Amino acid sequence: MTELEQQQRPDTAHVMIRCADLRRRFGEGAAAVDALAGVSLEFPRGELTAIVGPSGSGKSTLLHILAGLDRPTDGSVWIDGVEITALDDRALTNLRRDKLGFVFQFFNLVPVLTAEENLVLPVKIAGERPDSERVESLLETVGMTDRRTHRPSELSGGQQQRVSIARALVTRPAVVFADEPTGNLDSKSGSDVLGLLRRAVDEFDQTVVMVTHDPRIASYADRVIVLSDGVVTHDGRVQSADEVLALMQVE
Repeated sequence: MTELEQQQRPDTAHVMIRCADLRRRFGEGAAAVDALAGVSLEFPRGELTAIVGPSGSGKSTLLHILAGLDRPTDGSVWIDGVEITALDDRALTNLRRDKLGFVFQFFNLVPVLTAEENLVLPVKIAGERPDSERVESLLETVGMTDRRTHRPSELSGGQQQRVSIARALVTRPAVVFADEPTGNLDSKSGSDVLGLLRRAVDEFDQTVVMVTHDPRIASYADRVIVLSDGVVTHDGRVQSADEVLALMQVE
């Protein structure tokens, strides 16, 4: 039995991500800061979740720990039944490669590669051959078919983020984590990017977890989690951007 199989939890078949009593402390002694102070959540398959909160609330810390990019001071995280907080660095790297996709605020495209070459990069890093039909489908989905040979410097911010989303989906990951994916975009481009993440959930049955500072973007999610001072103050559906903003301002 492999290390990943040993960490499987049979009771989480309908849940893609689960975390229990997550805590993250930065610093020591009087200077210590608790970015997370006991967060327990479950994320079902095929759902778009937005995590919001004021600056310093712990939302980015939570996302990074859920994605295995940081380790908690205490608590556990499971992804697709695997307890990632029990894995060593090598196993965790393999899990991120095989099961997770990432979309970042600053796109993180390789400047010397074309849009298509950036898109297929995760597949090639894994030592596999890109599925040409999958690549064509993603380029069409994100509206980049006619820009496939352009390098990032020749693309707008919105176009670069579209490539980033296609790259995140190319390996058919179980989960896509998006950290402020519209933060560097204008309103129109931001709406387009949100539409692509929405399609990833509705058409490809992906699980998307997104951190955003924008109440309007968050209001389109299936579920909104509000953090304040490292704890969850709201977890559920919302009806409007105004409702999200009001929840974020509650002391």
